[in-house]
Amino acid sequence: MNGPLRSLLLLSLAAAVGLPLSAQDGPGEAPDAPRTEGALFLLLPVGAKAVSLGRAMTAMHGIESAFWNPAGLARVDESQVVLFRGDNVAGTGTAVSALFAKPGLGALSASYYLHDVGGQDLTDRDGNFLGTLTVRNHLGIVSAAARLVERVAVGVSFKLVQFRTACRGTFCPDVGTTATTYAVDAGLQVQPYPSVRVGAMVAHLGPRLQVLNAQQADPLPARVRVATAVDLISLLTDDEDLHGWLSIELQDRLRDPGSLSLYMGSELIAGQADALFLRAGYVFSDLNQEDGARVGLGLRYERFDLAIAKSLAVSTLTGETEPVHVTFSIRF
Repeated sequence: MNGPLRSLLLLSLAAAVGLPLSAQDGPGEAPDAPRTEGALFLLLPVGAKAVSLGRAMTAMHGIESAFWNPAGLARVDESQVVLFRGDNVAGTGTAVSALFAKPGLGALSASYYLHDVGGQDLTDRDGNFLGTLTVRNHLGIVSAAARLVERVAVGVSFKLVQFRTACRGTFCPDVGTTATTYAVDAGLQVQPYPSVRVGAMVAHLGPRLQVLNAQQADPLPARVRVATAVDLISLLTDDEDLHGWLSIELQDRLRDPGSLSLYMGSELIAGQADALFLRAGYVFSDLNQEDGARVGLGLRYERFDLAIAKSLAVSTLTGETEPVHVTFSIRF
């Protein structure tokens, strides 16, 4: 096997476990933290609202909750189909979600997420084209959420996680790899007062991701999250058309705690049936490359919802900010 091909396969294995190469000895890692975790693409943000709120989603509800705290689906009262699109430093993410809601009771949803790391042309020693190696992560999610009582909601998501490399071309070498595992998310949301929400969840709990053999299998990036959100504007005015939520969230590793991340987000809502949303957030992550501000805008009109978000954080890997994230949904 030639040198470039060997290097490419090593990069593919790094993508398989989802570990950014710069994070293996990163300053944000706790001294006793595991050196690798599998499928770190599970930690990439999905949805424009989540991006603009700085990932502070555990105490928030909405159509993106299938990818965050599934308990947040219980307070969605209308069935809808949702499309997500967003690029990040590790590739391009595309997702679709179908939500079936029963007002006052809960919701069921089915979601699919494709994380495309990209492709690389393969050549032999003489420079002849052999084929294109593609690296992709697939995630299927089935979620269920319900209100136990008016102020308490619970939710659970079962996830099928798959990493896949494939070579496309007439003279492709035998370099295809597929690794599959599963994971579970479970969450709780409590709203003791109309203007206060509290949320907690465990995410990505499941067996190790085995790409080559059991000895090289890596644990999934299991996380525990707690959050609170307060509608500050409702404390100042009784106007039902104005709300201003501030959400603060803490995240830590479940297996090796001690690497805290702090997420903060704010959402100004003007309107009810038709509404305008202004969002901003900030991330203080255990990986320094994620630190920075986020902003976003949302619009709800008749049966349609559109949200866009932009991360202002500059990646230490590329020296650039991420492109725009978009979420679009149709209610029925």
